[in-house]
Amino acid sequence: MKPIIAEQGEAVAERSTSVRWALASLSFSMLLPSLGTSIANVGLPALARAFAGSFQDAQWIVLAYLLAITTLIVSVGRLGDMFGRRRLLLIGILLFTLASVLCALAPALWLITAARAVQGLGAAIMMALSMAFVGETVPKAKTGSAMGLLGTMSAIGTALGPSLGGVLLAGFGWPAIFLVNVPLGAVTFALAYRFLPADARIGKTQQSGFDMAGTVLLAATLSAYALAMTIGRGSFGPLNLALLAATVCGVGLFVFVEARTASPLIRLAAFRNRRLSASLAMNALVSTVMMATLVVAPFYLSRALGLGEAAVGAVMSIGPVISILGGIPAGRLVDRLDAPLVIAAGLATMVTGATALAALPGIAGYIAAVAILTPGYQLFQAANNTAVMADVAPGQRGVISGALNLSRNLGLITGASVMGAIFTRASAAPDIATAGAEAVTSGMRITFAVAAALITVALSIAARACRRGTPKNSDGR
Repeated sequence: MKPIIAEQGEAVAERSTSVRWALASLSFSMLLPSLGTSIANVGLPALARAFAGSFQDAQWIVLAYLLAITTLIVSVGRLGDMFGRRRLLLIGILLFTLASVLCALAPALWLITAARAVQGLGAAIMMALSMAFVGETVPKAKTGSAMGLLGTMSAIGTALGPSLGGVLLAGFGWPAIFLVNVPLGAVTFALAYRFLPADARIGKTQQSGFDMAGTVLLAATLSAYALAMTIGRGSFGPLNLALLAATVCGVGLFVFVEARTASPLIRLAAFRNRRLSASLAMNALVSTVMMATLVVAPFYLSRALGLGEAAVGAVMSIGPVISILGGIPAGRLVDRLDAPLVIAAGLATMVTGATALAALPGIAGYIAAVAILTPGYQLFQAANNTAVMADVAPGQRGVISGALNLSRNLGLITGASVMGAIFTRASAAPDIATAGAEAVTSGMRITFAVAAALITVALSIAARACRRGTPKNSDGR
């Protein structure tokens, strides 16, 4: 009897170790895409100087990456569901790593931009499939903790990018901000190859009929929206309006095609699940507000509060540090309590934080407000991700995870453009970079009053979704 018990104990311990290493590979798969975004932003001035390009030319290094992620993240999630998530995740890690090498070796700015688009494809695969893998590697009772860990790793990547990029630029030049991804990518690939569970046998019916028409339509529609939100730096002209009109037409055409396709990219019936639709809408609204803090804060801290560059960087790092510290505890709280309750608590906390940003004066007021807003965001993110992914059918995990990441990316794009435009208009200054302290403070207050209203809308969506309930399955049946 004792040898049997000992063998069982060893098996449990071995499985526990394997789960931890599998989570480590998924954590790196979440860290690398966020690091790839934030570290490149720091290098834009150096790249513009190195290739004698304009700042607008250099901006496409970031834009190409974000566009690739935004337009492809749902499609790659669907491909993972059809052909195997482990196989596709390994391909994504390899693409991201090789594209990083190409970025570092590229002799021209346009080649860097093209390589960044390929890197964005790899990042889209990693982001879409990392959360989808949680259901296959972690017991359901620990899903919240796992989601909190992935959110923490994403925050670490975002926080680490500016500081690490600055050190690498000063010590080794701009190629180093891309080459740093190579050893990290190699470690991620090795861990994923060794510890992620093998793909289950997929039947021919699941492999057949990839929705190419829907994929192209969705990519074109999302590209039109992303460009409408980014071209003109928040100033909406005729081209922006035309792109928005194309987006609306694209959405209608996409719905028409998906309703008549035998193997649709997105099963529209899934959105009859009110909880899923509500979660995606809330995710977009919350991401819009969080991006507003990144857009508005540098101008407020420097122009209104008179802080130097180093002090601005230090104060802005407070939010990411809180995210790093709060992600795992937030996930554990989700495991102990119902996810809808934690979603409501997180949103209520965010309303308080956004209101504080609009009302509290001075540096102490800003820090206090961020210290309220950020934990609320971590609670919402861990609970919302868990609520969306907990009961998704195995064959839909990739596409639903992709839709969740897509809603976040659309919120980030909207926050950068629309909330930035609100800040500029509310400041009533011809150039926000040279605006006076009073104008910037006024813009800050109005922007975050709007932000508080957006989170209040998200809170009302959460309350309505809880009252109505939700169907049992993610496909709406």
